[in-house]
Amino acid sequence: MGTVDGVRLQEFRTRMDSQFGAMRAQSVARDHVFSTLGGRSALDAIDAGVPVRTVWLEICKEYDVPPKDR
Repeated sequence: MGTVDGVRLQEFRTRMDSQFGAMRAQSVARDHVFSTLGGRSALDAIDAGVPVRTVWLEICKEYDVPPKDR
């Protein structure tokens, strides 16, 4: 994974923790299956090459994250 991807992934984790709290963020990323991500969890989608930003925006839609926090 390149530096840019690593930075994006770290930002994703930071945003997830900020939005959901550390424990719930892990569960949302690992356990919730998103039909919009091909029936995969957020982490599985990222591992499959879906851009981190796309995954984050799908989580935001699914969980009604306010636009200012996206």
